[in-house]
Amino acid sequence: MTQEFGGFAAFELHPNILAAVIATGYEEPSAIQQQSIPIIMEGHDMIGQAQTGTGKTAAFALPILHRIDPAKREPQALILAPTRELALQVATAFETYAKQMPGVTVVAVYGGAPMGPQLKAIRNGAQIVVATPGRLCDHLRRDEKVLATVNHLVLDEADEMLKLGFMDDLEVIFKALPPTRQTVLFSATLPQSIRAIAERHLRDPKHVKIQTKTQTVTAIEQAHLLVHADQKTSAVLSLLEVEDFDALIMFVRTKQATLDLASALEAKGYKAAALNGDIAQNQRERVIESLKDGRLDIVVATDVAARGLDVPRITHVFNVDMPYDPESYVHRIGRTGRAGREGRALLLVTPRERRMLQVIERVTGQKVAEVRLPDAQAVLDARIKKLTNSLTPLVGDAESTHGDLLDRLIADIGCSPRALAAALLRKATNGQALTLAAIERDRPLVPTSAPRERSDRSSSSERPERSGADRERRAPVPLAEGRARCRTALGARDGIAAKNLLGAILNEGGLAREAIGRIQVRDSFSLVELPEDGLERLLTKLKDTRVAGKQLKLRRYRED
Repeated sequence: MTQEFGGFAAFELHPNILAAVIATGYEEPSAIQQQSIPIIMEGHDMIGQAQTGTGKTAAFALPILHRIDPAKREPQALILAPTRELALQVATAFETYAKQMPGVTVVAVYGGAPMGPQLKAIRNGAQIVVATPGRLCDHLRRDEKVLATVNHLVLDEADEMLKLGFMDDLEVIFKALPPTRQTVLFSATLPQSIRAIAERHLRDPKHVKIQTKTQTVTAIEQAHLLVHADQKTSAVLSLLEVEDFDALIMFVRTKQATLDLASALEAKGYKAAALNGDIAQNQRERVIESLKDGRLDIVVATDVAARGLDVPRITHVFNVDMPYDPESYVHRIGRTGRAGREGRALLLVTPRERRMLQVIERVTGQKVAEVRLPDAQAVLDARIKKLTNSLTPLVGDAESTHGDLLDRLIADIGCSPRALAAALLRKATNGQALTLAAIERDRPLVPTSAPRERSDRSSSSERPERSGADRERRAPVPLAEGRARCRTALGARDGIAAKNLLGAILNEGGLAREAIGRIQVRDSFSLVELPEDGLERLLTKLKDTRVAGKQLKLRRYRED
């Protein structure tokens, strides 16, 4: 084990943690993991500058789990994340790495879910708490001692937290934690506001900076499809109807999912098999050989089971479940497009996974275009084409070999040749729907657009005001002396709240909180009061700032 997985074994992690890492399929630590794990294991404070998708979750999760005492039923590590989606991803990663550590419990704490079960899980002794700042502050108002036993703090994507306006919440959380804790801060950028936090709350931190190398997979056509989680199998079956593939590999996250999806495919007549970590080596070899020689056309696999799989006839890769990180995505889709051939990779994305899709696009440097499920007409045309192709070779000598039988069946049944042909087609197609109406009824429901990302809580002063033309026409509040009013085209219908704008301007503009005046968020635009002195320099600094994924583009507002 030490030789094969020397990189991770060299860290001298707890054997159960190392076993879990091996089970995920990771072989060598990434650059951020290589540098960060020893620092965190030694108990130092640390500032890590790295993009999402570089493997930073494992960089802090593995050493923290190594230092957790499972016998102590109390919160020992707190990981803060800017959004509910990221908090859930981090919590899932911790659960994966702690799978073989009996007694270690992880709880995700975020807005939009009942507070009672979250607080109960913390009080019952969950050692790992992954939280969004807003919801955690809600819990602190109920129980200010809830974090008293935490000795490891991680701020994940600290710059995003400030852009979302969580500075005040972070200060509340810092005060509730023991001053002797270890603090680790990860951020893609290190503006002055992040440096100020580090100076106030970190003790002699070590610095790690990783430059992300753009990964490209140019020979592979990539696309994604938005789908509800419970309708993935239906979506896969619909896609297979119209995709012209030779051999195909589908990636899922769990062993059970390989069995379930392979069974569903076999039931529909596809030559499919599962490939997971429970399958013996000799059986694995038979599956791969069958895929190579055409006895199998589809393999449903986990990342671990597919390691080393190289079959030239694979033309398609379906990512039925989202990979855990961009590196895994690149490795998965690299199973096609081999030896100069073209390949096609499809990624199924649930609404909550849109953020990871954006990360994949950023890390790979390629846009993953959105496609729709084939409509009923496309499915009908594909089914008729397949039926035509299967019958055409049989027509040549069918009349000479089966003509007499045909005449007898028509006579015995007492039907027309057309009626008999229709009955035989029904039998040949095994009841498959061959009308637009029937196909439309079977199509899965898929989201037409992703929900806007929302912060985990908002105060009454930050909620969008009542919509309507009267609101849009309402006159702005008179300006205080020494301030200028600026306008951005981002408003409530873009999912923007006042604290989003405040956080972005504080983070990128380097202003003190008191320098920013009233912020008014309306449906199609927002107004922000900024210092008149040095306004043009400030607007230049903010020209590339993005809020909720969109450019801020602040301009002086002229009130004519």
